[in-house]
Amino acid sequence: MVEASKTSKAERFTYGMVGGGPGSFIGAVHRAALHLGGNASLVCGCFSRDIEKSRETAAELGLDETRVYTSFAEMAQAEAARPDRPDFMVVTTPNASHYDACRAFLLQGFSVMCEKPLTVTSAQAEELKRLAQAHGCLFGVSYVYSGHVMAKEARRLIRDGVIGDVRMVMAEYPQEWLIDVVEGENKQAGWRTDPALSGSANCVGDIGSHIENTVAYMTGLRITRLLANLDVVGEGRSLDTNAEILLRYDNGASGCYWCSQIAAGYDNALKVRIFGTLGAIEFEQEQSNYLKLTLKGEPPRLLSRGNGYISAAAAAYSRLPSGHPEGYHEALCNLYDQFLQAIAAKRRGETVEAADYDYPGIEMGIDGVRFIEACVESSKQGAVWVEL
Repeated sequence: MVEASKTSKAERFTYGMVGGGPGSFIGAVHRAALHLGGNASLVCGCFSRDIEKSRETAAELGLDETRVYTSFAEMAQAEAARPDRPDFMVVTTPNASHYDACRAFLLQGFSVMCEKPLTVTSAQAEELKRLAQAHGCLFGVSYVYSGHVMAKEARRLIRDGVIGDVRMVMAEYPQEWLIDVVEGENKQAGWRTDPALSGSANCVGDIGSHIENTVAYMTGLRITRLLANLDVVGEGRSLDTNAEILLRYDNGASGCYWCSQIAAGYDNALKVRIFGTLGAIEFEQEQSNYLKLTLKGEPPRLLSRGNGYISAAAAAYSRLPSGHPEGYHEALCNLYDQFLQAIAAKRRGETVEAADYDYPGIEMGIDGVRFIEACVESSKQGAVWVEL
């Protein structure tokens, strides 16, 4: 694994973005994370289906107006022909357009960082993998929580056998924001609950997929089968807003996930508890600077980011001393740091293996789509066990 935070600030990168126009949440987050890294510049974009809105965003960001496009297809072709073509593209559109946008860029030889879920079907996800390999492109999927320092420390502790063999996982991600039907006034709610834009799932795809990836990242376990119940709560809705999922992993361990967007009193309360034969680990996204470690027969310990007892591999991702909270933007910046290191190595003509870099690659993206599909299929069949 390549060491963290070694990308030289003197080594510059350029990128383009699809999505992230007026009313967007995640596009601005990606731009902020890349700005925090300090060595990547946005040079082109198609920020909205409405060209005037796209131009408005470009003007706010100080972009050359000749590099603002009416579609990602136009953008892919025009930017590929430039002598100063971007080093990579960022896709932050609603789920249903991920495949077409990523495909357009891969066909022109651009490396891509795509928002999750990767696509709305596993067939599309597999096709993107094939195209990335055929055109020699790097591909990242921005499962942001794997970028937290203490998520990386949890991974290290589990890999080192500190809590023994994993036997059970309990994880949840409750939110409140869709407890009322707000689709008419909230752009984010509008597209997430629309099957034409979100795909076959809402809650499971939007936040359940974060549970799946965070657990997989920390433990290295693969899901072999699951049983899911997806609830559609809210008048006029057709996609899930609440889900309970039972799972079995490839080492024989069991798991239970709950995700909800109708849970009063919760914001973004991702919590992962991993129980092993020698102890347990607990991580809370809203308290991401801390990790609870409990060893069998010993009192619980609260590990704090930025202290000397954190492993060097995880500590390398810290940007601030202990007691100065780091969070969401820093976590995404950590993913980009590794992604840019891989791009830099590729630019030097080196052979790059995605597994050697600590960012979620296309395989994790494919696993996430398969997880969503299995949850939907299980629930449609009356909450039965489905093999992955």
